[in-house]
Amino acid sequence: MCPLPPPTMAETETDLLTRIRVHGAVPRHIAIIMDGNGRWARERLMPRPFGHRSGMKAVRAVVEGCLEAGVEWLSLFAFSQENWQRPETEVSALMSLLEEFIAHEADDLHAQGVRVRVHGDLDRLSGPAAAAVQRVVRITETGTRLGLNLFISYGGRAELVRAARMLAEEVQAGRLTPEAITEDEFRARLFTAACPDPDLLIRTSGEQRLSNFLLWQVAYAELYVSSVLWPDFGRGSLYEAICDFQRRDRRFGRVGT
Repeated sequence: MCPLPPPTMAETETDLLTRIRVHGAVPRHIAIIMDGNGRWARERLMPRPFGHRSGMKAVRAVVEGCLEAGVEWLSLFAFSQENWQRPETEVSALMSLLEEFIAHEADDLHAQGVRVRVHGDLDRLSGPAAAAVQRVVRITETGTRLGLNLFISYGGRAELVRAARMLAEEVQAGRLTPEAITEDEFRARLFTAACPDPDLLIRTSGEQRLSNFLLWQVAYAELYVSSVLWPDFGRGSLYEAICDFQRRDRRFGRVGT
């Protein structure tokens, strides 16, 4: 691999996008752990829901950036199973923001060719939130430019248990033998069976943890940690991450070139 120079502070979003297009190795699938909303709000002496609301703007920017860069799949960790343990007022605010975001963005996402899929323990969502999720999935089902996976009420370990239970039930029913269980069979029962595994996993806010997100799927993903808090993570930040990805030598366990 010919090493590429890192981006410079003077490069604009347009410069970075041009660099990405010239070098060509765009990740097919980007996954993002959107972290830092609370800290962003606290730094401004505002309540945490203010940070979550501001984070919605970053979602719009990243979706648009992926469309511009030619990324095929984008997975966003929006709400974990552990997040249900937060104060009830914060959880209610997050659910209201989800409903608001879908109400405002569903038609635009459809117009842009984005297909939305929502994954997780959706039975825990309130009636209005569940209805909003069903609506955006229905409205965008014909999109072909970008697949947008939203993970809500999601946990990576729970997803693996779910897949294992499905396989066990099929063995018990006689539809599958234990010897026939392969990685491909297991993967086919994950939420993300319809898309390739992430090539690039981005985490914002500087934290260096997977936080129980896509534990199976990120086995060979390149990891990129940004110190930028999520509400400030825009197209430029996304393009910097992609440029960094283009400078990597992906080995998949092999000897580097």
